[in-house]
Amino acid sequence: MLEFAQILIGGLVVGFMYATIALGFSLVYRVTGVINLAQGGFCILGALSGYTIGAWFGLSSVMAALLGIVASTLFGILLGRLTFVPGLTRLSNANMLMLTAGLLTCVEGLALVLWGSQPYALSPFSGNRPVNLSGLLVPTQAFWVVGTTITVFAGLWYLLARTKQGQALRACAENPIAARLMGISVPGMTLFSFGLAAAMGAMAGVVLAPTTSLQFDTGRLFTISGFIAVAIGGIGSFPGAVAGGLLLGVLTQLATGYVSSLFSNAIALVVLLVVLVWRPNGLLSAGVARRQDVREEVRVWKHITRLPARASIISGIIALAIALALPFLMQSEGILSGIVIAGILFIALIGLDVIMGYAGQVSLGQAGFMAIGGYTAGYVSINFDLPPIVGILAGMLLAFFCSLVLSAVTLRLKGLYLALATLSFGLLIDSFAVGLSGITGGPSGMVGIPSFSIGAYEFDSPVSMYYLVAAIDALLICLLAGLIRSRFGRALQAIRTDQLAAAALGVNVVRCKVAAFAISAVLASLSGSLLGFFFHFLSPEMVGTARSLELVAMLVVGGEGTLVGPLFGSIILTMLPTIFQPLALYKTLGSGALLVACFLYLPEGVFGLIAKGLQRLSKPRAIKTPSVLGEEGIR
Repeated sequence: MLEFAQILIGGLVVGFMYATIALGFSLVYRVTGVINLAQGGFCILGALSGYTIGAWFGLSSVMAALLGIVASTLFGILLGRLTFVPGLTRLSNANMLMLTAGLLTCVEGLALVLWGSQPYALSPFSGNRPVNLSGLLVPTQAFWVVGTTITVFAGLWYLLARTKQGQALRACAENPIAARLMGISVPGMTLFSFGLAAAMGAMAGVVLAPTTSLQFDTGRLFTISGFIAVAIGGIGSFPGAVAGGLLLGVLTQLATGYVSSLFSNAIALVVLLVVLVWRPNGLLSAGVARRQDVREEVRVWKHITRLPARASIISGIIALAIALALPFLMQSEGILSGIVIAGILFIALIGLDVIMGYAGQVSLGQAGFMAIGGYTAGYVSINFDLPPIVGILAGMLLAFFCSLVLSAVTLRLKGLYLALATLSFGLLIDSFAVGLSGITGGPSGMVGIPSFSIGAYEFDSPVSMYYLVAAIDALLICLLAGLIRSRFGRALQAIRTDQLAAAALGVNVVRCKVAAFAISAVLASLSGSLLGFFFHFLSPEMVGTARSLELVAMLVVGGEGTLVGPLFGSIILTMLPTIFQPLALYKTLGSGALLVACFLYLPEGVFGLIAKGLQRLSKPRAIKTPSVLGEEGIR
């Protein structure tokens, strides 16, 4: 009984940690309708800023923490002013979700540049000696965590219920158009909510820091935990955020104590998926919701610049010639290997383009299907001594069935909730990849994967693998180009443009969405398998959630809804760190900044930019003719 009570207390403390982060999620969502995935990044900035300020000036832990919170809040306001507020007027909620994922990557990259990759351990505010409560040991830092959550919750209640700023926030949350007509600055209130959420994230970070070690990418874990908590409790509900955080904390600690720490996150994610399907709005619905009849929405479909037929054929022939000659032009084997990796990732990207670019369904779990295919193909090849092609087909088959199950589970979801469900699926696969060490090799990864081979010929060199991947990429582009031009492809584009109108025109929306999701999953599985055969190794980091977000970045940078465009994004984000090796430290920061910039200023991606340039060149120039009036010799 004492052991259970000790685990329960630990779970409540962890739950209060999650609740503080979740309150920031809830505030931004209530005002803007956007899930701010950058929230966990401010936790890291607050904690590490406080650590650095205390070390520089010899301040106490509490004073350094306060200054760290101020610094992180000011940075959050600047970031919100430059990116978040402008994005709300240009992007849909689903794209805003991915924009905040880019902001999280930017913050992680900044933390990597400033503090490096080494872990940091901060001292507790009140010493290391725990408090003994009738045999139960409670760390002193736990009281700071609980006190912070209570203070933040009470402060939010007072702000919204007793102040004019709170009334303005509530007006923007319920009806932004009416709020604007009443003279309220909606962009100003948006920025205020974003900055306040950044302050809450920093507060959570400084009190959480003494309980765990911190690295530049720990903010991603805080984001995931806070997101799960707020999704379980209720995305727009402050009491729901606290309840979801406490439930998540207790659940994970009990799972750690009585099952295994490797599966504690998996259990939490299963609960999250159940809640998303059963009650998408969470266990506790928000008291005040933004009215849907007056809500401002941004059209999801963007005009996509396409090449004329003749230019497409000429460009294809030139690209094919370059692809065939490229290995002979490469002096560095490392660069050629990077191009092979970009080509392998393009296979997953072209599938992602089908589901996102054409069907308009946001998927943030693409790397989960890469993991399914890669681990299945590797396990079959290693343990059963079967040809690699058999392992690849087994992985594709398993990914196909998993996509059907996930489609059936998430059939009622769309938009933001579908994005959250696919992200949860990707996180769940991450947990299994780490926990099933007997199959996947656990955190260390799966080793001993053979080279891909067909019969007696092995693709065991970068050159041979390059031609294999290039052939697969070319074949997929041709097949999917034909598919997109078919009735099925037109149906997908109709669904993206207007799902209700498509259904009214006789399009079987459910069947088309399930088929697009299955195509995306199968191609991701193929990509994961080839990745394992190329490296002879597969680890959770190679096919984890970070990879899913990277794929989205590649898709946006290259140009979604174009099939070929993602290849540009894949090459750019894969090759830049290889080419500019001295700048490798800035890879994470640059990737995030590039994603954010493309969302805000280059929505059609690199392909759209190139296509527009070629269209200008192909247009015949107008011939200037002299005016008849005043010209000699012309009557």
